[in-house]
Amino acid sequence: FMSATRQVLGQLRRAHGQAKRTRTDDMTKTALLILAAGAEEAEAVCAADVMRRGKIEVTIAGLDTGEPVECSRGVRILPDTDLKHVLEKKTHFDAVVLPGGLKGTERLRASYAVKKLLHDQQKAGGVIATICAATTVLAEHGIAAGTVTSYPSFKGDLEKTYKYDDHSRVVVDGNIITSRGPGTAREFGLAIVEKLCGHEAKASVGAGLILFPGQ
Repeated sequence: FMSATRQVLGQLRRAHGQAKRTRTDDMTKTALLILAAGAEEAEAVCAADVMRRGKIEVTIAGLDTGEPVECSRGVRILPDTDLKHVLEKKTHFDAVVLPGGLKGTERLRASYAVKKLLHDQQKAGGVIATICAATTVLAEHGIAAGTVTSYPSFKGDLEKTYKYDDHSRVVVDGNIITSRGPGTAREFGLAIVEKLCGHEAKASVGAGLILFPGQ
C-alpha cells in the first residue's frame, strides 16, 4: 500500500512539475532575427542583446547559412541556425526582426522565403520589427503598415507606400516596429521588449543598461 501511495505521489509531482513548466513556456515570448550577409552588425547584436535581457527567447537565423555570417563592417556572427531549418519546423515567433545594412537588406528584399514569412507573420497577428535600410523590405514584400521610419536616405522610397515619420527614433504602429539606424538599435530592442513583455520589462532592462536620463 505504501509503495503504491509513493508511486501515485511521484506521478502527481511529475505532473505538477510538467504543468508548471508548460505554463512557464507558454509565457515565454519568442523572436526570430534573420541575419543576412552584409547586415549591420551593431543593429543585429544590440537588438538581440536587449531582447534577451528582456527574457525574450531569441533565435538568430542566418538567411542562407548556419555558418558564421560576415556583416557590413567585417564582424562575423555565428547564427543559432539557418532560416531553412526554422521554416521546416514551422515554429511561430511572437516577433520577426530584420536588422539593416545595405547588402544585407538587398538579400532580404530578394528572398521569397522572407516574403512568405513576413506575410504569414502579419496574417497571424505577430510583430514585425525592422531597422535602418531593412524597413524597405516591408515595401518590397508588400507588407501593410501605416507609419514607419528608417535610415533617413530611404525616406523618399518609403513615403511612396507609407506615412513616413522622420522625427521619431522608433515608431510603433500596431504590430509594426521600425527604427532609424545603429544609434537607435538599443531603443529599437527596448520597443520590442515593451511590445511583447510590457512596460515594466522595458523599464527594468533600460535601467540595467543605464539608458535613462538621470541614472
